[in-house]
Amino acid sequence: MMVAGKRRYRVDLSSLQAVCETNFFRLYQLMPDLAVQDERQILLSATDETEQRLVMRVIERCRYTTTLTLQHERRHDWFAPPSMEVRMYHDARMAEVVAAYNRRRFQGVYPYPNEQMLQPDEKFQLNSFLGEWLGYCQRHGQSAQPVLINR
Repeated sequence: MMVAGKRRYRVDLSSLQAVCETNFFRLYQLMPDLAVQDERQILLSATDETEQRLVMRVIERCRYTTTLTLQHERRHDWFAPPSMEVRMYHDARMAEVVAAYNRRRFQGVYPYPNEQMLQPDEKFQLNSFLGEWLGYCQRHGQSAQPVLINR
């Protein structure tokens, strides 16, 4: 039964695709030698007490896809930092979150409330968070390794 005035969430596919396309290009800008390099570290903070970095690791390369893990690492972790698995689709030029917080394969819409406490638009929110995280790394990060650009 729906409450009067409350509309059920519907996937805005064009917005989700736009977020995934932007994330694809952000990942390539942060790791331009993705085809040959297995890991890239982006330094976010360099003080001894709060050293933070984004570690991107390729865990699978296929003809049309590459799967990476993204892990935010800190020198002193009092709680589990963000981490996720992202699949890049090279033919579609899109990247989407395929795993986060010990969950895999997110649905486009979840009923609400639900036992897992997922939001109705959980998939969109995860991919938007990935975009914000990558954007932050682009603006404030420094590569911990030299960038090798294949031409």
